[in-house]
Amino acid sequence: MTLEPYKISFITVNYNGLADTISLLESIVNARLSFAYEVIVIDNGSLKDEYCLLKNQFPFIKGYYTSMNLGFAGGNNLGLEIATGEFIYFLNNDTLLPENADSEILGMLEVFALDSQVGGISPKIMYYQPKGMIQFAGCSPLTSITLRNKQIGYREIDRGQHDTSIEIPYLHGAAMLVPNRIIKEIGVMSELFFLYYEELDWSCRINKKYKIVYFAAAHIYHKESASTGQDSPLKTFYLTRNRLLFAYRNRSGINRILAIFYLIGIANSTRLIRFVFSGMWRHVGAVCSGTWSGIKLFSKGSLC
Repeated sequence: MTLEPYKISFITVNYNGLADTISLLESIVNARLSFAYEVIVIDNGSLKDEYCLLKNQFPFIKGYYTSMNLGFAGGNNLGLEIATGEFIYFLNNDTLLPENADSEILGMLEVFALDSQVGGISPKIMYYQPKGMIQFAGCSPLTSITLRNKQIGYREIDRGQHDTSIEIPYLHGAAMLVPNRIIKEIGVMSELFFLYYEELDWSCRINKKYKIVYFAAAHIYHKESASTGQDSPLKTFYLTRNRLLFAYRNRSGINRILAIFYLIGIANSTRLIRFVFSGMWRHVGAVCSGTWSGIKLFSKGSLC
């Protein structure tokens, strides 16, 4: 007898985030989903094996512990190796499904059923705190040179102003529902980035052949803080480096040259000056090392 594949594989990556991952798993259980699903947790280099603790509390999960932190893409790609679902729902471990997730996810699945050219969906993403504040309700394309765009609905109170589904250029990494057939055709997320920009890079590859949709009738809650002051030197390093990697991989010809010149000569220089005048010396070092790391990767010629 051949077993039918799971309809949805939920994949989440845990990194020293036991309490958050427990809350996510509880929200999946409490949603009482009507369709077949599996839950895959990759413990991505936590200080101790938290997957074992999770498995004891939630025996139905699949996955394992890896002693090395492979980054956002690397952890999710490990999950993909054991996923059997027709659709893959990537969720950050600090997100929560709402109580009515069953009908909302079925609504997203219906979009795929009605249009085979849809290659990925992100739902509305709400901040967990403060209540009622939107983090993501779609986005505009990145500009060719400056790589700037607008995240629609960001920090707005939800009054129904973004309740229309629209086609968008990029998925949001906190919540991405993608058919497994698309992943097998396009390939997995690049592990070059480690942290930040990997879902944008992946979206560009998907969007060359398929549509990406913001689905307004579904939502998740994200515990990421809506307050300012959350940046760290590590975040500064990876954002600096990965903007350069993204520009190199997703721009060509004169636009690639101009984008890299802008990022190094204008954007990074401006940030350096701001950090110097603010006395944020660790961030100054992070911008310099991030820029240099990006340039070194260019010279290897292995970014495509």
